[in-house]
Amino acid sequence: MMGMDYAAVLHRISIIALPVLIAITFHEAAHGYVAWRRGDDTAYMLGRVTFNPLRHIDPIGTVLVPLILLFTAGVMFGWAKPVPVNFRRLVHPRRDMVWVALAGPGINIALAFVSALLVHLVGLLPPSAAVWVAENLRYSIVINLVLAVFNMIPLPPLDGGRVAVGLLPRRIAYPLSRVEPFGFLIIIVLLFMLPQLNLFEYVVGVPVQYLYNLILIATGH
Repeated sequence: MMGMDYAAVLHRISIIALPVLIAITFHEAAHGYVAWRRGDDTAYMLGRVTFNPLRHIDPIGTVLVPLILLFTAGVMFGWAKPVPVNFRRLVHPRRDMVWVALAGPGINIALAFVSALLVHLVGLLPPSAAVWVAENLRYSIVINLVLAVFNMIPLPPLDGGRVAVGLLPRRIAYPLSRVEPFGFLIIIVLLFMLPQLNLFEYVVGVPVQYLYNLILIATGH
């Protein structure tokens, strides 16, 4: 903590906070919306099909942990309150579970694409605002792509794990689904507590870089 440039840290928070809030809000709301449309109104009745970020923020995972990591390690990592879904109430539980799971990462890819398009309009802003907005949009692209790719890791309870459980043969899907209570701990250990393996770079970093370049090309940058 000694010697830390607090002005730089506060500036970084100012250009990351809004993209993070938008990314997690749309991600969670998308899960709830698709579940609602496919027969389960659990999230809807709890007010989670909304673009109000306060409904999705986890005080520890969305605020405390990211701030601690930002100030101590210079990295951003956190989570939102998961949207409750009763898969048994879906019209076609296995198939619809896949669509519910894909909705979150899908909306993040769309947000990254829209953010890249909006960069073209930054030049219309006053110079003093243009730099700040451009940084917000750049972080929005990266944050949304990281959120999408990370969540598509094929291990429950992440979205990719739910997709895998919905698509794989039952003899494989059932044992995989039983990993869910320990899945997040397994991911944390493999990606963040075994740095010598550098798994985060290969599993998340490489796909994010590929998608980032692809979006920039597709949006004319």
